[in-house]
Amino acid sequence: MTVVTRNVVVRQLTEYAELVATQQLYESIWRPTGDGGTPPVNAELLRAMAKAGSYVAGAFDGDELVGACIGFCSPPAAGALHSHIAGVAAGMRGRNVGYAMKLDQRTWALERGLTEVTWTFDPLVRRNAHFNLGKLAADATEYLPDFYGSMDDDINGGGETDRLLVRWPITSPEVVAACEGHPRTTAATGVIGLGISEDGLPVRGTCSASTVLVAVPPDVETLRATNPAAATEWRYAVRDVLGGLLAAGARITGFDRSGWYVVEKEEAR
Repeated sequence: MTVVTRNVVVRQLTEYAELVATQQLYESIWRPTGDGGTPPVNAELLRAMAKAGSYVAGAFDGDELVGACIGFCSPPAAGALHSHIAGVAAGMRGRNVGYAMKLDQRTWALERGLTEVTWTFDPLVRRNAHFNLGKLAADATEYLPDFYGSMDDDINGGGETDRLLVRWPITSPEVVAACEGHPRTTAATGVIGLGISEDGLPVRGTCSASTVLVAVPPDVETLRATNPAAATEWRYAVRDVLGGLLAAGARITGFDRSGWYVVEKEEAR
């Protein structure tokens, strides 16, 4: 199977040299640091995953590998593919490489009779929240505090690795529409449960209404490098407010691209 878009060609990776290139691509994106810094995955593991029939795909701009996405299947009864890691070369941002890989991943899953793709992402990364919940029309269903533990790389900064679990029902009408270029849109209306101050810090509000808005910083990755204390403050604030709402039965209904999670509480349904 090969998916071709106007930007890239996405296909399964089978040659060992391609798997080494994938490891090197991931190293260039995550930039492991410290004595214990290791790449997110290595070529040997990718070799085993590809041989076992897992999803191991790369996006190519001509002959250059510019993105890669790796996943493995859940137990058969779950009918799901878990997408473990995806990355795009920095110079290719804005060219829909990530979107092309997700379209390929969806096709791969459908061809194998699967009905769902899952993955996790950092709830503080605004562009990923908009991509996952808006452009792909996926659903964020569970808040996972410090899911991977400390990760020594330039993206995670060695801090706590909270994640949102995403479920992507790949045959639902909303997802079909998103894959045809009609993303989910969300209006940021409701009370502010967590806002942002003029100096870029989180400000607690109220969660008393049926619809609650939860802000995230514009660029948390830069913030981790320039003001680690502020980034940590955002981590704990979003964990308390967004994680607390989800734990109490609320549901994230979307993400407004200006930087707000829209959360609907149980009693509103």
